Amino acid sequence: MPKISQKGVQMPASPIRKLTPFADKAKLEGKKVYHLNIGQPDIETPEGMLSAIKGIDFKVWAYTPSEGTLSYRKKLTGYYNKIGYNISPENIIVTTGGSEAITISMMACLDPGDEVIIPEPFYANYNGFANQNDIIVKPILSYIDNGFALPPIADFEKLITPKTKAIIICNPNNPTGYLYSKVELEALKELALKYDLYIFADEAYREFCYDGRLFISPMHLSGLDENVIVMDTVSKRYSACGARLGCLITKNKAVIAAALKFAQARLSPGMVEQIAGEAAVDTPDEYFEAVNKEYTLRRDTLVNALNKMDGVYCPNPGGAFYVVAKLPIDNADKFCQWMLEDFSYKNQTVMMAPATGFYSTPDAGLNEVRMAYVLNNDDLNEAMICLAEALKIYPGKR
Repeated sequence: MPKISQKGVQMPASPIRKLTPFADKAKLEGKKVYHLNIGQPDIETPEGMLSAIKGIDFKVWAYTPSEGTLSYRKKLTGYYNKIGYNISPENIIVTTGGSEAITISMMACLDPGDEVIIPEPFYANYNGFANQNDIIVKPILSYIDNGFALPPIADFEKLITPKTKAIIICNPNNPTGYLYSKVELEALKELALKYDLYIFADEAYREFCYDGRLFISPMHLSGLDENVIVMDTVSKRYSACGARLGCLITKNKAVIAAALKFAQARLSPGMVEQIAGEAAVDTPDEYFEAVNKEYTLRRDTLVNALNKMDGVYCPNPGGAFYVVAKLPIDNADKFCQWMLEDFSYKNQTVMMAPATGFYSTPDAGLNEVRMAYVLNNDDLNEAMICLAEALKIYPGKR
């Protein structure tokens, strides 16, 4: 029988989705499962996006330009310039989801064997994308005790070799919700300029910053035009995960030219998605104000409930809609599976993502889980009651 590739063997399973069979079985057994494992918001998609799709009237569902339609890129330019990016449509390539923005950025900027430094825990699919492109991830630990702040620049420098070509940050962060400060980003800027590195900035959660904290992008920093590639998506911003629409943005003309060739190879992003994306840019500020208020309430519910549990610690995130919590358990993978297979409270249980899948360092995050506060507040309260009861009887409690 033919064998699969070594790359197929090495490709990591998603920590977000790998427990799905156990959740499905729990549901078949009649249990209610509170899904805190995946960043699928229950917030309604803006009506403007849905109306734009309903109003489509074309005779041929045609290819679009590989870089995306000019009309959509013009609308995006207006959105980004409103927040100070100072770009033109030529600085944007529209992609099939934020995932393709990441993979095209990697392919355009990095060769097989090149290294990329990523503060961990990090979005688990960075490992998968790097594996696809034969890129080596050099993780640098951040710690729950200080809320997962950016590690010291001296620690970054210890990892830099002649093969190091880029640093990836997700701001606000998935999975931790940490919001990087201007001071931290300025320190990264100096590092990137000193060693001639790219900064890949994943900004999927840009609109979700809490407690009056300001979002700062590397695009806001002077002197970095040739170094920064922003990777973005409509998935989280507009609660439109199924649209699979994103973009990469850079002022580096050589990167744009190389990225366009990869975009041409996959032909084009979807027409319908870009029509919806154009309408999304016109979403009123009131939509985001209401969403932020709702997510702030949910965050406070989750964080307060977790920190009241015996032996649990959860830092208060400044953005996104995730937390990483430290639990008094022996192994997060075992615990999350046990919650689905063997536990129920009032015929309910909770699905979480083991944090081990968000680390590259072996054995890191063994007693941590990621939770997404994408359920309504009543369900979050019930989920936290359920989790508290589970921790009382878990066989591997520490």
